[in-house]
Amino acid sequence: MVKLDKIYTKTGDKGQTRLATGEPVDKWHPRVAAYGGVDEVNAALGVAALHAEGDLLDAIRRIQNDLFDLGADLATPDRGRALEWTPLRIVEAQVTRLETEIDAMNADIPPLDSFILPGGSPLAAYLHVARTLCRTAERQVAHLAATDGETVSAEALAYVNRLSDWLFVAGRAANGNGADDIKWVPGANR
Repeated sequence: MVKLDKIYTKTGDKGQTRLATGEPVDKWHPRVAAYGGVDEVNAALGVAALHAEGDLLDAIRRIQNDLFDLGADLATPDRGRALEWTPLRIVEAQVTRLETEIDAMNADIPPLDSFILPGGSPLAAYLHVARTLCRTAERQVAHLAATDGETVSAEALAYVNRLSDWLFVAGRAANGNGADDIKWVPGANR
């Protein structure tokens, strides 16, 4: 369990931080960027949650918890050495749950006949903000995975990829199951 009794430590005053393993890294290290991007998604979901209710609110809160799991996973690199604790890792079941929820939400939404603009209801707009931040986080996690000497599990990368899809479909669901989507009209303002 995490216990934070002191909020500022001054250890970052010179541009470095420590991973969960205690390993010092620069604050711009791809691993820090990856879990920082995940944190941005989580914050955006906190705003979206202000407009959600029922099952969708429950799902957002569960995903926010999963995003802390993902952050912990990314902040604890597998360096091939035994740790004094079992690191928290994203598991396939978390990815599968997103897929199941995507399929359930999408079953009630008509297929797209155009790209849609982010917006519509306030909830949909915030879910689209979270989606775009999630795509950025996904690129950061993929970059980390491609960095020499760094590892990212397939499940962690799949989770962030699937989450951006979940957020897109949830945005459509929040727009009256697509009825209030704002369609892109190519060249409309030429």
